[in-house]
Amino acid sequence: MQLRHVFSLLLLAAAPALAQELASPSGGWNRRGQVDQSAQAGVAYPYSPIDRGAQVNRSMIKGKIAASRDKRVRHQLIVNGNPMPLLTDSSGYYARPYRFGAGSNSVELRTPQGKSMRRIQFYEADRSSAQPVIRVICSWDDPDSEIDMHIITPDGQHAWWAGPVLKTGGGLDTDSVDGPGPEMFTLASPMRGNYHVYINYWGKLGDNGYHFDETGRRKQIITARITLVFNENTPREKRESMVLPLRSIGDLKLVKSFLY
Repeated sequence: MQLRHVFSLLLLAAAPALAQELASPSGGWNRRGQVDQSAQAGVAYPYSPIDRGAQVNRSMIKGKIAASRDKRVRHQLIVNGNPMPLLTDSSGYYARPYRFGAGSNSVELRTPQGKSMRRIQFYEADRSSAQPVIRVICSWDDPDSEIDMHIITPDGQHAWWAGPVLKTGGGLDTDSVDGPGPEMFTLASPMRGNYHVYINYWGKLGDNGYHFDETGRRKQIITARITLVFNENTPREKRESMVLPLRSIGDLKLVKSFLY
């Protein structure tokens, strides 16, 4: 039987008028097998997350907040310093997938005004998965839009939703199709050479599923945030974030080419 050491949560004071809950992952000393609940995830916005390709060993960030009355502003979820818009269902519940690396990790809830509501710090002790060396994270600000991330590797492989797993290991390990992301690309043993990161404004989401009708859209321009993280959770960690506007379905943009 595995021993589980549970430490106290690091909780920041919340505004009295805001009900908030950050139920998972738990704080303290965790192992991936104990916090990965993706197969049982039942709450998301607007549909339950689906596993696709290499989406294994991921953890669900779950909880409940008092939704803002102003739908134009969103709470934020800050995961290891990566900000993402946080959407809820009609009752205020949320669930977002994330693949945590070994070592120290943090999850924080913030109000639309940027005030910290609650923060959990935990240590991922499972070393069976290699530490991420290259990670690319994409999120966007429109729950009715679907954005796909595409990565071209130095040997010409193409990681995308229809082919997420690379022959050399790694790939897209979180492909969100139910809200503003995240989509995540991870490599533990990257080959040397040039990498190219693209995003594609694929379509819209309506009551009957995805479609390509742009009439009646609520946002004329949506923005995507792409974050590149190198050597995550190590003293050599470096990161770079970019925000790109997307104006119409079909937009395909080169976000970044970089040499590793």
